[in-house]
Amino acid sequence: MDVPATDTGGGHVRLRFDIAYDGTDFAGWAVQAGQRTVAGALDEALSTVFRTPVRLRAAGRTDTGVHATGQVAHADIPADALPNAYPRVKRSAEPEFVPLLRRLARLLPADVRVRDVTRAPAGFDARFSALRRHYVYRLSTAPYGVDPLQARFVTAWPRPLDLDAMTQASRNLLGLHDFAAFCRHRDGATTIRDLQRLDWSRDGDLVTAHVSADAFCWSMVRSLVGALLAVGEHRRTPDWCAGLLSATRRSSDFAAAPPQGLTLIGVDYPPDHELQARTLVTRDLRSRG
Repeated sequence: MDVPATDTGGGHVRLRFDIAYDGTDFAGWAVQAGQRTVAGALDEALSTVFRTPVRLRAAGRTDTGVHATGQVAHADIPADALPNAYPRVKRSAEPEFVPLLRRLARLLPADVRVRDVTRAPAGFDARFSALRRHYVYRLSTAPYGVDPLQARFVTAWPRPLDLDAMTQASRNLLGLHDFAAFCRHRDGATTIRDLQRLDWSRDGDLVTAHVSADAFCWSMVRSLVGALLAVGEHRRTPDWCAGLLSATRRSSDFAAAPPQGLTLIGVDYPPDHELQARTLVTRDLRSRG
């Protein structure tokens, strides 16, 4: 079990990392042999700095091609390795881990950045302490596709979309449900989730979905968007999406939306004094799922 580390007793210090990345050229977050991954790049850089193997654990393991501006992860650093993050001469009044941020900026590839590092409060777990995750999915319905400066982060959609129909269908999906129809199968993983937000907006040719839930199963956000695009094109009715909630396996009636439009923008956590309780509740839900 991933037991939270403390500054005393356990011999480790748990650090929180706030991370952003362009997922285009990564094979997802999780470390995979022979693949370029976000966690692989970060683990390597951190291991170099601390001169000991470091393994990050994230709030959400994004898929191939998916981006993040608000990813959160933690790592347990041996207390005797922590001084390796500090310069020999520390600048006065400088926050503790600013030197670490500078070193990581030099070591990491340009498509991943650690934006902040802090000592994690007692009971903090990037994955299990989280209350909810927030994603956005962006599409362009412009006849020319996507502006070149946004092409890595926005999906070109060549057909008109009825946002009123998509909004109506989205409301039918909110709440605590079994989202098996929208999740790729993973042995032993629950597909029951509390979908707390799913709404759409349009700004000219840019169409944006905001999606929030307590957690997401494998490929869930892209599958939700893919199903709703079928509604937006009038290939399916708004009521059709609600009917999918009775399925027990991933539906083959629609395709998941392409990955490049999807970005993890934030993760919410409870107040520090509630972190441990939230971790225990989440672990229990996952183990029973």
